[in-house]
Amino acid sequence: MYDDEELSEIREAKESWEAETLGPALDRHGERKDRFATVSNREVERLYTPEDVADIDYADDLGFPGEEPYTRGVYPTMHRGRTWTMRQFAGFGTAEETNERFHYLIDEGQTGLSTAFDMPSLMGLDSDDPMSLGEVGKEGVAVDTLRDMEVLFDGIDVGEVSTSFTINPSAPVIYAMYVAIADQQGVPREELRGTLQNDMLKEFIAQKEWVVPPEPSLDLVTDTIEFAVAETPKFKPVSVSGYHIREAGSTAVQELAFTLADGFAYVEDCLDRGLDVDAFAPQLSFFFNSHNSIFEEVAKFRAARRIYARVMDEWYGAEADASKQLKFHTQTAGQSLTAQQPLNNVVRVTIQALAGVLGGTQSLHTNSFDEALALPSERAVRVALRTQQIIAEESGAADIVDPLGGSFAVETLTDEVEAEAMAYIEEIRDMGDGAVRDGVLRGIEEGYFHREIQEASYEYQERVDSGEETVVGVNAYQVEADTEPDLLRVDETTRERQLDRLESVKAERDDEAVEAALDDLREAVDADENVLPAIVTAVKEYATMGEIMAVFEAEYGTYRERIGVA
Repeated sequence: MYDDEELSEIREAKESWEAETLGPALDRHGERKDRFATVSNREVERLYTPEDVADIDYADDLGFPGEEPYTRGVYPTMHRGRTWTMRQFAGFGTAEETNERFHYLIDEGQTGLSTAFDMPSLMGLDSDDPMSLGEVGKEGVAVDTLRDMEVLFDGIDVGEVSTSFTINPSAPVIYAMYVAIADQQGVPREELRGTLQNDMLKEFIAQKEWVVPPEPSLDLVTDTIEFAVAETPKFKPVSVSGYHIREAGSTAVQELAFTLADGFAYVEDCLDRGLDVDAFAPQLSFFFNSHNSIFEEVAKFRAARRIYARVMDEWYGAEADASKQLKFHTQTAGQSLTAQQPLNNVVRVTIQALAGVLGGTQSLHTNSFDEALALPSERAVRVALRTQQIIAEESGAADIVDPLGGSFAVETLTDEVEAEAMAYIEEIRDMGDGAVRDGVLRGIEEGYFHREIQEASYEYQERVDSGEETVVGVNAYQVEADTEPDLLRVDETTRERQLDRLESVKAERDDEAVEAALDDLREAVDADENVLPAIVTAVKEYATMGEIMAVFEAEYGTYRERIGVA
């Protein structure tokens, strides 16, 4: 964007500044530390100038919002047209308690629901399973049958609200229940809006929740995408999730690269299924973490859009604009929250949320300040939601499209993050002999992702332990006083109440109809057919989560991770 003569003049002026202005200042006062780096340990320069962005081609690398390569945003007006969807994670105890929290959040101005499930539901177990003991309703809402979903959305028109479901191994069952709720309420399926996480590749890479092995897990994800394209075109059937990769300890680049690789693996699997890329790609969504290093995070989001647009075009032949537009949800970094001096987390969350907004997110969840200690309290949830509302309404951050675009520092970081992420993606593609999907599956089997993340996580913890990385309230600026806030406590009678409802459903349902529906599901699996129609039928007959997932486990077997594979 600059000619050689201008760059030469800038270079000479910088050298003069370094000698005449910077040098004496450093001699007198020095700097706070010898090395400045991001949370991901990316060293940052003291100053960036046009020299650092001299190779950028504005039209090819930046362009304008709403146009390729979408570096500056997927919509022309971005948050000037409408703000991002404001979501708060909600889910604890029974469906009644979470329904009450849903109504509270809607009344407080939240524009989208985000549902957390308890561990048994996440793992496809019923509340009365021996493995569920001690976990029912503890870290999210318990859902065993369609009856729980009916209570969960009592008084909520699913045709008017967008709902996100954070669930993976048993995601097809929860999605089928939501479709069944829409049918009950008379909401046309094509009007149903929301997002299903349903990212099983990420589970094998980072979060480690699974029921069946990687390849059949991938088949179930693709079944859901195929069904959603035909039945619920406004619903996102998968949210390709870097969030948990970052929470496991990855760097920002690893989060971006591994997430996009997973996304491209789903694209390839859908193409092999015979789906048209422009039919399903617009329904894919992504989910990223936003950490403390604000400029690196903004650069990550901008690089993500640019990589995605180019790869979808050049590798997969996408033609529709919507197929090349990476749209994503952001959640602030749970891993950054501290149990020590928890009110400090309000500041961390604000910085992280601001990075998501400046980076052009479509949806945002702000963590509550007490989440390092317990499920969020009502007070903490309100503060987290108000944080988003203040950013949207008072800060001015939503008033300018891509406000950091053109910053010498941010453009340089965007280029660096893009180049490093693409190097990872190409490496994964080579592992699969030209197929990203096969590279991801091989990387899972051989422990490649585990080793990369583990090394990054270890290095970060070393920096914290040595004091090189400052965590306020933890290894610096500690206080002796107890600063623990009032915490949300899950009622210990939750399990009994949930078991009572499950027993009642089993007593009232038509057992023959349930068994027939489960037989149809088995036949669909054996015939290699899309299983979603059979799951929808089964949940409408009040088959339980555990009964449905047991079919898949019986047909596909289980999976044991190979730790330490070289």
